[in-house]
Amino acid sequence: MSPPVAPSGWSRWLVPPAALSVHLSIGQAYAWSVFKPPLESALGLSGTQSALPFQLGIVMLGLSAAFGGTLVERNGPRWAMTVALICFSSGFLLSALGAATEQYWLIVLGYGFVGGIGLGIGYISPVSTLIKWFPDRPGMATGIAIMGFGGGALIASPWSAQMLESFGADSSGIALAFLVHGLSYAVFMLLGVLLVRVPRTEKPVGDGPSAFDGPQVSARNAVRTPQFWCLWIVLCMNVTAGIGILEKAAPMITDFFANTSTTVSASAAAGFVALLSAANMAGRIGWSSTSDLIGRKNIYRLYLGVGALMYGLIALAGDSSKPLFILCALVILSFYGGGFATIPAYLKDLFGTYQVGAIHGRLLTAWSTAGVLGPLIVNWIADRQEEAGKDGSSLYTMSLFIMIGLLAVGFVANELVRPVHPRHHILTPESKEAPDVQRQQPA
Repeated sequence: MSPPVAPSGWSRWLVPPAALSVHLSIGQAYAWSVFKPPLESALGLSGTQSALPFQLGIVMLGLSAAFGGTLVERNGPRWAMTVALICFSSGFLLSALGAATEQYWLIVLGYGFVGGIGLGIGYISPVSTLIKWFPDRPGMATGIAIMGFGGGALIASPWSAQMLESFGADSSGIALAFLVHGLSYAVFMLLGVLLVRVPRTEKPVGDGPSAFDGPQVSARNAVRTPQFWCLWIVLCMNVTAGIGILEKAAPMITDFFANTSTTVSASAAAGFVALLSAANMAGRIGWSSTSDLIGRKNIYRLYLGVGALMYGLIALAGDSSKPLFILCALVILSFYGGGFATIPAYLKDLFGTYQVGAIHGRLLTAWSTAGVLGPLIVNWIADRQEEAGKDGSSLYTMSLFIMIGLLAVGFVANELVRPVHPRHHILTPESKEAPDVQRQQPA
């Protein structure tokens, strides 16, 4: 499947909607917490067990993005979006079968493993193409697309909750909800497959910069640089701090205020998940666009530094103020989303656009690691605290302080980022790897 080249006069503003159709679909992953309580009740699972499909999905997202990044660069966005459509929709269909037969391992296999591959390939499918279409505003361009991944739960959370209410929260109702998701997302993602195009030239904007301006670094060379691993730590810490809340958002707010006079109902908890999704989505376009103005390092100082402050406020306030809890959570999730949307532009600044999609895919292994760490920290500690007889906000206090420490580690890693040494540059974006002796010379 060859990459479709845009005809003369094609508007580059048609590409972000193609990316959005894919990212809004796979962004359903952020609404997984809506399914956690019904699955725990129907199949007798613990909080840690019910998080497993989500955790495996994020692991497979990072691994498939890392190993498939070069294939995406080689075969183009249409091929990648098609693979994502098949895997993501098939994952839901397998999960529907698992729920109907009460075989939880099928849900883990379907949603986590097969669907996770669709998440990874779909996530990176439009990134390189968007950066090449918008070399003048890379932060905004990637923010528009990746905004869809953050906003997917804004649609999926109330939609899933309504289906579970209509179909029932037993195993057959969950199975029917999974089936509807799989078929609906297949149709929606097909729009992106049909619409996406790659630019005809390196300068899609006549008087704008070339997509290949500045130093260019191959994916193989990029992973040998300290800059890559500093950004890996930055992304891992920022994601761990956000995903821990996001994966357990609905039960977390319910538990937090269970011992107060203002308890949280299941529908209100689903609304909280939707609010977090809106903040996640807004942060992806808002903060990433801001990074075009103030720089990538400065915007990550904001994400990591102020994010740690927000966690501190939640931990210290406890269950004394529901508005403060919600406000701080919204800020944290906006930084979480902004971090995802800004990282491709950060990579472009350091390594160029030559193989930025493949480099981005390799960096997303940090997301895989965070996808395990974040939910594991929050769920495991909450389960242990509950066994110790604690309840309410006390279930999460230790987790919150751990997140502050992780954000501090990320802040230090961001401060260590410097321009890439010229020995890692290649001669031209079109060339193959330059010989070792040539790579030792400044570009």
